[in-house]
Amino acid sequence: MHTGYEMAGWAVLFAVYLVTDFLNDLLFIFQRVNWLSAVDILLVTLIFFILLYTLRDTQALVLLRGVLFLVVLLALLTSLVDLPAFSWLIQSTLPALLLAIPVIFAPEIRRGLERIGRAGTFLPPGGKATSQETLDSIHAVVNASARLSARQHGALIIMQRLDSLEEYNETGVRMNAKITPEILLQIFYPNTPLHDGAAILGRNRLLAASCVMPLSASGILTRSPERQMGLRHRAALGISEVSDAVAVVISEETGSISIAHSGRMIRRLDSERLENILTTFFQPNGGLQQTKWYKQFFPNLFTRKDGGQ
Repeated sequence: MHTGYEMAGWAVLFAVYLVTDFLNDLLFIFQRVNWLSAVDILLVTLIFFILLYTLRDTQALVLLRGVLFLVVLLALLTSLVDLPAFSWLIQSTLPALLLAIPVIFAPEIRRGLERIGRAGTFLPPGGKATSQETLDSIHAVVNASARLSARQHGALIIMQRLDSLEEYNETGVRMNAKITPEILLQIFYPNTPLHDGAAILGRNRLLAASCVMPLSASGILTRSPERQMGLRHRAALGISEVSDAVAVVISEETGSISIAHSGRMIRRLDSERLENILTTFFQPNGGLQQTKWYKQFFPNLFTRKDGGQ
């Protein structure tokens, strides 16, 4: 019995020693930390956070995990085992691997830089309220969307905001027409020359129709109900990933109305909710034009939770 009590006592003393030693080490570290060290750690943390957030829901994140696993494995092999030839090979090829990283992650780097550029738009345009022309354009889109939905006619309407979509206008047929429900219905009527593609709206005008949009390569599509979406929905997500545009898409199979923005999609909207969302996006006091810079860079952190996303 005494032996058991002695062993328990020694175990307690050893645990106290470990805790005391840990606290002393922790205190030693905090004593050496100053405000410059805190800023240094914060900047490194911020860089890693931005990198991982930018690569989130992309195929590049899978590549990044593979690269990190390979680096850790090679570091362990070269440090724990004496392999001179293998170590020489790794040291010789490492510079080439570092140069290959920008090539592998080129699309994600470009999207990140574009997002930084959009975040630099601090000053909102003038105006105290949404103009009547903008409200009329929104009403026309909502009216057309409701009628297209009822008829189950597929449609993709891209509403331009601050980012220019001129390169995508070039892929279609230029219209420069007034936005009306009738012209949108005619464009997306099945088997007409302009129905296959996207209609781009900007400056309260129908700029072009039958435009080709970039398809989304987001990992969201592989693990959510949206993975069954067709090309229109993928194109809506794609243009929302590379610009700040709002994409309204109507499903040809179900007639469901959806909105895509910042790489996220809100589905199964009715006319009233669609109009409220579009009005919020385009009014000076509520949309991107008044959005803080940090919300522009990290839009998904500050968007309202929605069951359709």
